[in-house]
Amino acid sequence: MSAQWLPAWSREEGAERVRRQFSATFHDDGELGPVPGTADGVWSAPGRVNIIGEHTDYNAGLCLPTALPHRTYIALEKRADDVVRLASAQADEPWTARLSDVRPGEAEGWGAYVAGVAWALREAGYPVTGFDAVVDSCVPFGASLSSSAALGCAFAIALSDVFDLGLGDDDAGRTVLVAAARRAENEIAGAPTGGLDQSAALLCAPGQALLLDFRPGLDAQEFAQHVPFDLAAAGLTLLVIDSRAPHQLVDGQYAERRAACEAAAAHLGVDSLRRITTDGLDDALARLAPHDADGTLRRRTRHVVTETARTAELAQLVRGGLGADGVPDEAAVAQAGALMNASHASLRDDYEVTVRETDLAVDASLAGGAVGARMTGGGFGGSTIALVRLGDVERVAEHVAAAFAEAGLTAPAFLTAPPSAAAGRDA
Repeated sequence: MSAQWLPAWSREEGAERVRRQFSATFHDDGELGPVPGTADGVWSAPGRVNIIGEHTDYNAGLCLPTALPHRTYIALEKRADDVVRLASAQADEPWTARLSDVRPGEAEGWGAYVAGVAWALREAGYPVTGFDAVVDSCVPFGASLSSSAALGCAFAIALSDVFDLGLGDDDAGRTVLVAAARRAENEIAGAPTGGLDQSAALLCAPGQALLLDFRPGLDAQEFAQHVPFDLAAAGLTLLVIDSRAPHQLVDGQYAERRAACEAAAAHLGVDSLRRITTDGLDDALARLAPHDADGTLRRRTRHVVTETARTAELAQLVRGGLGADGVPDEAAVAQAGALMNASHASLRDDYEVTVRETDLAVDASLAGGAVGARMTGGGFGGSTIALVRLGDVERVAEHVAAAFAEAGLTAPAFLTAPPSAAAGRDA
């Protein structure tokens, strides 16, 4: 069965799409209609893949994401009042609200992710008013590739520019935007994300992975460290597989996992599960046993502790290089694959966030010749990633597509994920 591929738009193509849409959407006088208007600029932010480190961000742990070449583009014009008016190529109807009416529990729909960023910046004391904007995106929606964070972070960088906040100039300022985009998702949109997605969208760099350390109190340099991630030099690439199993973080499952981790930390007398090391894991699990009749807290704890350790180990492998001149370091590549496989098994068995489709995608990837594979993102659907030799990409994709067809499942879609740029201005 032929594999379906999802190409990224060029930055020029994405910018031109939203420029045209803005002109077709807004009057010069601010009313919706077909008369052209002029945007103040075009900005975009990427989706992300997380190489390893899943459900560790809200446990003060480590994550290792990279930015996708697939991006969300916006054209935006600021207003003198506090009205926000939005239109999207992915939504049937425009979205309108006043910023003075945006508060936790009051905003609904996709525009909550956008207006929530403006609300969070205003809450932090920044002078943000209303705006008109249009959105278009090639980040696959519902694929656990952070389409919502790409949306919020594109607006975060745009609002910093048009209101002269200066927060996009360095990583310290961008961490302020990360916090605003995260508050928008947590408090306005009602999605309890831990900050990984927004950090990747705003802090990643081309050719780099981003090692994020979510312990509180770290400065910007300690929080986010760029790690060279040139897979092509080792003859490798990341193959992303959209399983087409619907992914949603606001249905309560994500929040339940987070609450279990907080309960386990409370029983252990620590502020986060990051305090528990692999050396102390057995003791921690024994201490949890009297409070954990069905073993749930112990399984969640075991995943978080071992996943943080796996992330640190894989980051160290990447720093050392997985190969050069197109020739892989076979021992390092095999260890990287083993860490990815162990991560997926832990997410499947201990954290219980995989589904039939993502398990099948991982198994079929490995059977087709991938070095390692795992689910990526929050789980309960979405995507998997596979570490694949450059010459095996088509073969692995075809093997996965055939496995889905044999199982009677919706055909998956595929993309490759060279580490790409963070949010920024396009025009």
